Amino acid sequence: MTNSKLLFSLLLAGSVGTVSAQSLKDARAAIEAENYGKAKTILQQLVTKQPKNGDNYFYLGQVYLVNDRADSAAAIFNQGLTNDPKATINNVGLGYVDLLKKDKASAESKFALATAKLGKKDYEPLLEIGRAYINTPEPDYAKALEYLTQAKAKNTKDIAIPLALGDAYRGLREGSLAYTSYGDAMDIDANSVKAKVGQAIIVRGAQAYDEAVTQLEAIAAETPAYAPTYRELAETYYQWSRMPGTSDEKYVELNKKGVAQYKKYLETAGDNSLEAKIRYADFLVYSRQYDELQTVSEELAKNPSVDPKIYRYLGYIAFQKTKDYPKALEYLNQMFSKMEKDRVIPLDYMYLGMAQIAANSPKPAAPAAGADSTATVAAPVLTPENTANIQKGIADIKKAIDGDKELLGEVAELAFAKYQEQELQTAASLFELVGQYKDNPTYLYDANYYAGEAYFQIGSKEEAASKNAEGAIVNQAQKDKAIATLNKAIGFLTVIENTDNKEAQDKYLVNALYYKAFSALTADNLENPKGDFVPMFQKLIDTINQRGSQEKNKTYLVDAYTYIGLFHYMKQDMVKAKQNLQKVLEIDPANEGAKAYLDAIK
Repeated sequence: MTNSKLLFSLLLAGSVGTVSAQSLKDARAAIEAENYGKAKTILQQLVTKQPKNGDNYFYLGQVYLVNDRADSAAAIFNQGLTNDPKATINNVGLGYVDLLKKDKASAESKFALATAKLGKKDYEPLLEIGRAYINTPEPDYAKALEYLTQAKAKNTKDIAIPLALGDAYRGLREGSLAYTSYGDAMDIDANSVKAKVGQAIIVRGAQAYDEAVTQLEAIAAETPAYAPTYRELAETYYQWSRMPGTSDEKYVELNKKGVAQYKKYLETAGDNSLEAKIRYADFLVYSRQYDELQTVSEELAKNPSVDPKIYRYLGYIAFQKTKDYPKALEYLNQMFSKMEKDRVIPLDYMYLGMAQIAANSPKPAAPAAGADSTATVAAPVLTPENTANIQKGIADIKKAIDGDKELLGEVAELAFAKYQEQELQTAASLFELVGQYKDNPTYLYDANYYAGEAYFQIGSKEEAASKNAEGAIVNQAQKDKAIATLNKAIGFLTVIENTDNKEAQDKYLVNALYYKAFSALTADNLENPKGDFVPMFQKLIDTINQRGSQEKNKTYLVDAYTYIGLFHYMKQDMVKAKQNLQKVLEIDPANEGAKAYLDAIK
């Protein structure tokens, strides 16, 4: 090869290298388009080729944050500071990690370091701090505005500033100011799709979901290559599905549309990375789309070491789809053992608790062959170990609710399921837990009523176990235990009695008064009764009569008059005994018990 040809070939090789090389600008464009897989690849190459450029580390750390890898992001930011101490923007990244870990004081000290020596035109740390306060799980929009306003004073041409201001104002529910800020962004770039999407999301914030969908669909039709629009559509459908009063059919319909939009988002972004699939699985978890999650998790299970979240998905699927509760418990325990604590979400504790309960709840025995299909099936027998593990599960569920009050509904559903399966102690404990959250009237009265009824049933069985075949108490400790349980029932049922919530009273008051009176009756010593149940039964009678529901509640009236009458009979007040027993015969003329006592009074 001649020297000229050699030189030409080297130049050609150099030109090819220059064409294929990608810059920080390309990486930031990929982040803007939400193709985080591509951005990560570019930034990893840049960090290798330009190890002294601290900005490369900052944006690579941002990608790790998007993928919920805060510890990995922190390591990258620290590398950036080590290799380029002047790139103090990496302190912003570290401060954001502190916000994720709910260490606000440490975050503020990092932000102070990042902004201590800013030049007259240095605004990017201010912008990124503002974004950090917006994007953290516990946003501080007012703080964000402080920093973003400073950034705007230094630079009026970077479109990212008014876009972030729009996000902050939207978070503060200042719709007009948010709309204006997005408009300012379009003054800088009239074709800014992100600004148009921001304005549509303002509408979503007002819960006008149908209008938000219409606007976002119009944006997608106008600029189909902009992937984030589809993600926002998916999020809109998800939020719409969570609206109170949404029917089960509508919930399914909306979330199916959300899943379709998220798939379109990934397809348009062109991000086929494993991390993108994990973010998709996260969306499926939050939208409760377990059929699709099963498909995705089976693929992710081929690489379980990539992220402990994969054990989350496998655990949820084992619980929801295959009903393999011990396996669900195994997967979730693996997740908890491998995952950083700040990455655990309330729903993880919810599923851990439900798996503990389900794995330790033996199923009721099937009815014997030929038995009456309506016969009561005996409740399953729990071992002490089962009981301890169930209580541990309930404690985990409490952690979940404390982290996300919206999970109360799912706990209430689990409690009802356990009640129907006659796992009364588990049901009562769960109802008792739900009833502790008094600021949520949706489940408050249901929980108190069913906790009361369940404890009544438990206490009645405990009281029966304290007696021999002749009805004499042979185990006083068991009787005392029953009394304590029955008093718990009275406490929960009294919540229904005392509330002024008309819906709760219409639904539960009569039954609550009945079971309250019966709890007091069962707890009493019927050989020498104190009679605490008497005024309770009298209130039941008065309430039924006031409501004009005598025909519907004949049985309750018969029981109430009978036990009041018997109490007075035992106390030798025959006038009152006769009055009440005659009331029984007015309702039930064939009642042999009342006839017998009235004959005895004569």
